[in-house]
Amino acid sequence: MKPESPNDSERLLARIRAGDKDAFSELMAGHARLVMHIVARSVDDHEDRKDLCQDIFLKVYAGLDGFRGESRLSTWIARIAVNTCVHYLEKKKPVSWTDAGLPDGGPADTAASGESDGGPDPDLVSSLHREIGRLPVHYRLILTLFHLDGMPITEIAGAMDMPEGTVKNRLFRARRLLKNRLLAVVPKEELCGTNI
Repeated sequence: MKPESPNDSERLLARIRAGDKDAFSELMAGHARLVMHIVARSVDDHEDRKDLCQDIFLKVYAGLDGFRGESRLSTWIARIAVNTCVHYLEKKKPVSWTDAGLPDGGPADTAASGESDGGPDPDLVSSLHREIGRLPVHYRLILTLFHLDGMPITEIAGAMDMPEGTVKNRLFRARRLLKNRLLAVVPKEELCGTNI
Protein backbone atom coordinates (compact mmCIF):
# COMPACT_ATOMS: atom_id res chain seq x y z
CA MET A 1 0.00 0.00 0.00
CA LYS A 2 1.36 3.43 -0.95
CA PRO A 3 2.25 5.55 2.09
CA GLU A 4 -0.50 8.03 2.81
CA SER A 5 0.49 11.59 3.56
CA PRO A 6 -1.84 13.37 6.01
CA ASN A 7 -1.43 16.57 3.95
CA ASP A 8 -2.43 14.78 0.74
CA SER A 9 -5.50 13.33 2.46
CA GLU A 10 -6.48 16.71 3.87
CA ARG A 11 -6.16 18.38 0.47
CA LEU A 12 -8.17 15.61 -1.18
CA LEU A 13 -10.89 15.84 1.46
CA ALA A 14 -11.01 19.63 1.14
CA ARG A 15 -11.51 19.28 -2.61
CA ILE A 16 -14.30 16.73 -2.10
CA ARG A 17 -16.03 18.92 0.47
CA ALA A 18 -15.75 21.86 -1.94
CA GLY A 19 -17.71 19.87 -4.53
CA ASP A 20 -14.85 18.66 -6.78
CA LYS A 21 -16.34 15.51 -8.32
CA ASP A 22 -12.96 14.31 -9.63
CA ALA A 23 -11.54 14.35 -6.10
CA PHE A 24 -13.87 11.60 -4.88
CA SER A 25 -12.94 9.51 -7.93
CA GLU A 26 -9.31 9.95 -6.88
CA LEU A 27 -10.17 8.84 -3.35
CA MET A 28 -11.92 5.75 -4.72
CA ALA A 29 -9.05 4.90 -7.05
CA GLY A 30 -6.53 5.33 -4.26
CA HIS A 31 -8.39 3.00 -1.88
CA ALA A 32 -10.07 0.55 -4.28
CA ARG A 33 -7.45 -2.17 -3.81
CA LEU A 34 -7.76 -2.00 -0.01
CA VAL A 35 -11.56 -2.22 -0.18
CA MET A 36 -11.46 -5.03 -2.75
CA HIS A 37 -9.05 -7.06 -0.61
CA ILE A 38 -11.30 -6.77 2.43
CA VAL A 39 -14.46 -7.61 0.48
CA ALA A 40 -12.85 -10.46 -1.46
CA ARG A 41 -11.61 -12.08 1.76
CA SER A 42 -15.06 -11.83 3.32
CA VAL A 43 -17.64 -12.56 0.63
CA ASP A 44 -17.98 -15.42 -1.84
CA ASP A 45 -20.49 -14.15 -4.39
CA HIS A 46 -18.99 -12.00 -7.17
CA GLU A 47 -22.12 -9.85 -7.59
CA ASP A 48 -22.39 -9.32 -3.83
CA ARG A 49 -18.73 -8.25 -3.81
CA LYS A 50 -19.40 -5.56 -6.41
CA ASP A 51 -22.47 -4.36 -4.53
CA LEU A 52 -20.56 -4.25 -1.24
CA CYS A 53 -17.69 -2.25 -2.76
CA GLN A 54 -20.20 0.29 -4.07
CA ASP A 55 -22.00 0.35 -0.73
CA ILE A 56 -18.71 0.92 1.12
CA PHE A 57 -17.79 3.90 -1.05
CA LEU A 58 -21.30 5.32 -0.67
CA LYS A 59 -20.86 5.07 3.12
CA VAL A 60 -17.45 6.72 2.84
CA TYR A 61 -18.94 9.60 0.84
CA ALA A 62 -21.87 9.97 3.23
CA GLY A 63 -19.56 9.92 6.25
CA LEU A 64 -16.86 12.31 5.03
CA ASP A 65 -18.22 15.21 7.07
CA GLY A 66 -17.83 13.07 10.18
CA PHE A 67 -14.19 12.16 9.45
CA ARG A 68 -12.04 14.23 11.80
CA GLY A 69 -8.61 12.91 10.91
CA GLU A 70 -8.11 11.07 14.21
CA SER A 71 -6.80 8.14 12.17
CA ARG A 72 -5.38 7.80 8.69
CA LEU A 73 -7.98 8.02 5.93
CA SER A 74 -7.13 4.48 4.79
CA THR A 75 -7.71 3.17 8.34
CA TRP A 76 -11.11 4.87 8.49
CA ILE A 77 -12.08 3.46 5.07
CA ALA A 78 -10.86 -0.01 6.08
CA ARG A 79 -13.02 0.18 9.23
CA ILE A 80 -16.09 1.02 7.12
CA ALA A 81 -15.25 -1.89 4.80
CA VAL A 82 -14.75 -4.35 7.66
CA ASN A 83 -17.97 -3.27 9.41
CA THR A 84 -19.95 -3.46 6.15
CA CYS A 85 -18.66 -6.97 5.44
CA VAL A 86 -19.28 -8.19 8.99
CA HIS A 87 -22.83 -6.79 8.83
CA TYR A 88 -23.33 -8.55 5.47
CA LEU A 89 -22.07 -11.84 6.93
CA GLU A 90 -24.39 -11.50 9.94
CA LYS A 91 -27.39 -11.01 7.65
CA LYS A 92 -26.49 -13.68 5.09
CA LYS A 93 -24.76 -16.91 5.90
CA PRO A 94 -22.05 -17.10 3.22
CA VAL A 95 -20.93 -20.15 1.29
CA SER A 96 -17.36 -21.18 2.13
CA TRP A 97 -15.03 -19.03 0.08
CA THR A 98 -12.75 -21.31 -1.93
CA ASP A 99 -11.65 -19.19 -4.90
CA ALA A 100 -9.35 -16.56 -3.48
CA GLY A 101 -8.50 -14.92 -6.80
CA LEU A 102 -6.96 -11.55 -6.06
CA PRO A 103 -7.96 -8.41 -7.94
CA ASP A 104 -5.61 -6.70 -10.37
CA GLY A 105 -3.84 -9.81 -11.65
CA GLY A 106 -2.60 -11.06 -8.29
CA PRO A 107 -0.78 -14.37 -7.81
CA ALA A 108 -3.98 -16.42 -7.94
CA ASP A 109 -4.77 -15.02 -11.40
CA THR A 110 -1.33 -16.06 -12.62
CA ALA A 111 -1.78 -19.52 -11.12
CA ALA A 112 -5.20 -19.90 -12.67
CA SER A 113 -3.94 -18.90 -16.12
CA GLY A 114 -1.13 -21.44 -15.99
CA GLU A 115 1.53 -18.75 -16.41
CA SER A 116 4.76 -19.12 -14.51
CA ASP A 117 7.34 -16.41 -14.02
CA GLY A 118 9.72 -18.54 -12.01
CA GLY A 119 7.91 -17.50 -8.84
CA PRO A 120 6.12 -19.75 -6.38
CA ASP A 121 4.59 -22.98 -7.56
CA PRO A 122 1.06 -22.20 -8.88
CA ASP A 123 -0.34 -25.25 -7.02
CA LEU A 124 1.16 -23.99 -3.76
CA VAL A 125 -0.26 -20.51 -4.38
CA SER A 126 -3.66 -22.05 -5.12
CA SER A 127 -3.52 -24.15 -1.93
CA LEU A 128 -2.46 -21.11 0.07
CA HIS A 129 -5.37 -18.99 -1.16
CA ARG A 130 -7.87 -21.84 -0.74
CA GLU A 131 -6.78 -22.38 2.88
CA ILE A 132 -6.83 -18.64 3.64
CA GLY A 133 -10.40 -18.63 2.33
CA ARG A 134 -11.32 -21.32 4.83
CA LEU A 135 -10.07 -19.38 7.85
CA PRO A 136 -12.53 -17.51 10.08
CA VAL A 137 -13.29 -14.08 8.62
CA HIS A 138 -11.36 -12.04 11.24
CA TYR A 139 -8.23 -14.15 10.58
CA ARG A 140 -8.62 -13.70 6.80
CA LEU A 141 -9.01 -9.95 7.17
CA ILE A 142 -6.02 -9.53 9.49
CA LEU A 143 -3.79 -11.59 7.18
CA THR A 144 -4.99 -9.59 4.17
CA LEU A 145 -4.52 -6.18 5.79
CA PHE A 146 -1.09 -7.07 7.19
CA HIS A 147 0.45 -9.06 4.32
CA LEU A 148 -1.31 -7.83 1.18
CA ASP A 149 -1.95 -4.21 2.10
CA GLY A 150 1.10 -3.72 4.30
CA MET A 151 -0.98 -2.11 7.02
CA PRO A 152 0.78 -1.84 10.40
CA ILE A 153 -0.71 -3.46 13.51
CA THR A 154 -1.80 -0.08 14.93
CA GLU A 155 -3.86 0.70 11.82
CA ILE A 156 -5.35 -2.80 11.65
CA ALA A 157 -6.42 -2.32 15.27
CA GLY A 158 -8.12 0.92 14.28
CA ALA A 159 -9.74 -0.58 11.18
CA MET A 160 -11.06 -3.61 13.05
CA ASP A 161 -11.88 -1.71 16.25
CA MET A 162 -9.88 -3.97 18.53
CA PRO A 163 -6.83 -3.59 20.79
CA GLU A 164 -3.38 -3.97 19.22
CA GLY A 165 -2.67 -6.97 21.44
CA THR A 166 -5.75 -8.73 20.08
CA VAL A 167 -4.63 -8.03 16.50
CA LYS A 168 -1.13 -9.43 17.23
CA ASN A 169 -2.66 -12.48 18.90
CA ARG A 170 -5.06 -13.13 16.01
CA LEU A 171 -2.31 -12.61 13.43
CA PHE A 172 -0.16 -15.17 15.27
CA ARG A 173 -3.08 -17.62 15.52
CA ALA A 174 -4.06 -17.08 11.88
CA ARG A 175 -0.52 -17.82 10.69
CA ARG A 176 -0.28 -20.91 12.88
CA LEU A 177 -3.68 -22.22 11.79
CA LEU A 178 -2.86 -21.53 8.13
CA LYS A 179 0.49 -23.29 8.42
CA ASN A 180 -1.10 -26.35 10.05
CA ARG A 181 -3.81 -26.50 7.37
CA LEU A 182 -1.24 -26.15 4.59
CA LEU A 183 0.93 -28.90 6.09
CA ALA A 184 -2.10 -31.19 5.88
CA VAL A 185 -2.41 -30.66 2.10
CA VAL A 186 1.06 -29.62 0.87
CA PRO A 187 4.33 -31.52 1.43
CA LYS A 188 6.50 -29.79 4.06
CA GLU A 189 9.46 -29.35 1.70
CA GLU A 190 7.28 -27.24 -0.64
CA LEU A 191 6.51 -24.85 2.22
CA CYS A 192 10.19 -24.21 2.99
CA GLY A 193 11.06 -20.66 2.15
CA THR A 194 7.49 -19.40 2.40
CA ASN A 195 6.86 -16.67 4.95
CA ILE A 196 4.13 -18.33 7.00
